[in-house]
Amino acid sequence: MSRGFVKEDDQEEAPIIPPRAALPAGETNYVTPNGLKELKEEEEKFTAERANLDKENETERRRAQAVIDGNLKLLRERISTARVLDPKEQPEDEVRFGALVELKQNGNIQKFQIVGVDEADVKKQKIAFVAPIAKAVTGKKVGDKIDFKLGEEIRKLEILKITY
Repeated sequence: MSRGFVKEDDQEEAPIIPPRAALPAGETNYVTPNGLKELKEEEEKFTAERANLDKENETERRRAQAVIDGNLKLLRERISTARVLDPKEQPEDEVRFGALVELKQNGNIQKFQIVGVDEADVKKQKIAFVAPIAKAVTGKKVGDKIDFKLGEEIRKLEILKITY
């Protein structure tokens, strides 16, 4: 079709919807009870945002709605595949999903909680269960020493404390 027959307004580009945090293929989407609560709060936020879109500029409203709808679709997929693991139901003497782990690494004390991929936030000391360090310490007990390979470097880790 010649460009002469196409209105410029019809040439809208599809919005880019950023993907959610990576969940490796074949991995179960484990979440803590708090992680599921956060996902549902995010869904409510998007739903409210969609309901309150500015109706003045039709093109901008359509774009904003497409972004919200795309984010909602990805979010609802995550919620529907979520498998809640309650940290309180984990064995207290070993590192499992939901554990707050305190370890010594090269003389430094490090603390983090092992959580689902959507809940992970390094600033809040929460790491995803699929992260290499989380995999390295899972199943270990207080006092266990681990050789953790980080690139070409091998770091010595020692589990100091496990809490749920």
